[in-house]
Amino acid sequence: MECTAFTSSSSLLRLSPPAFQSLRRSDFPTELRLSRLERGSSTRFHQRRCVVIRNTCGQEENGFPSTPNKIFMEEAIGAEYGEGFETFRPDGPLKVDVDFLNDRLQEGFLQRIRYAMKPDEAYGLIFSWDNVMADTRVLKLKAWRQLAFEEGKEIPEDDDIHRLLLHAGADHTLDKVLLWDQAESELDRLKSRLSQLYYDILLELSEPIDGLKEWLDAVSTARIPCAVVSSLGRRIMVEALERMGLKKYFQAIVSEEDGMESIAHRFLSAAVKLDRKPSKCVVFEDDPRGVTAAHNCTMMAVALIGAHPAYDLGQADLTVASFHELSVINLRRLFAYKGFNFMDLQKQFVEKSPQRRKLTIDTIF
Repeated sequence: MECTAFTSSSSLLRLSPPAFQSLRRSDFPTELRLSRLERGSSTRFHQRRCVVIRNTCGQEENGFPSTPNKIFMEEAIGAEYGEGFETFRPDGPLKVDVDFLNDRLQEGFLQRIRYAMKPDEAYGLIFSWDNVMADTRVLKLKAWRQLAFEEGKEIPEDDDIHRLLLHAGADHTLDKVLLWDQAESELDRLKSRLSQLYYDILLELSEPIDGLKEWLDAVSTARIPCAVVSSLGRRIMVEALERMGLKKYFQAIVSEEDGMESIAHRFLSAAVKLDRKPSKCVVFEDDPRGVTAAHNCTMMAVALIGAHPAYDLGQADLTVASFHELSVINLRRLFAYKGFNFMDLQKQFVEKSPQRRKLTIDTIF
């Protein structure tokens, strides 16, 4: 179990909502946990139960492995006004937002003493999967080319079109960019096949981004907890991390089964699993939209140049060309100008200057 290395002491986790339990609980898709089972005959209940078991084990009703359904979608940034996600407790729903997590994930007395002696352990690092953990641009383009070959089409050799293939949604790309005039049912089939091709190609991935392993070695020595977030399924993520030899560095994984609806919600879920306040987390991203999502969650953002040029990543707190440029001291400098509570209103006290003595002139007549 990934989170055993860091015990939870915050009051938030004592609320025991399902989404905040151990990572074993996240093996089950959120939609299945919250689905309403109709009261009916035992036969209908047995059928629904079989569907739940098949989906949980990673299989669809036809027996084929399920494919990630958010790979080629343009996800929402999320948390534009600090809003979070909603989870459920036995006594009713619980709305979790950015301010709530920053308040309830405060360090305890003993933790504050430990973090005073070892300040690096107070941080939490959140890594995005695409182009930060692994170079997925080549894999996605390969999946598009394979799909075009199967359909008897061609992918134009144009940089602008390739950029849209990587960052735009599959619906927009098929209809507006590649101009594959198909019926709606045919588009659904193409999207499903595209995801399956990407999944098959992902099985060949074995090398992480250059410099990532050395950076993870450094933060592991400093005992800084790490999490990885992705729209892929949990089983796919774990297998990929094991092939790259990186699974031992991560204490939390946020995957498709967690049911997060936006990029920011994934970051907040990762902060909860790491037991770190969002304002103490650092997100490693390559996309300007991911940088915006991190700032919406009051997190710091380190942008990796590659998929996007440096001038598109100007809003990041730190921009680097590779992980070789980073050191643990960079994390401390990111928080060097933060107060005790990030984004809290502070009063500015102005010292009152003593009143000037009025000079009076006595006139003697």
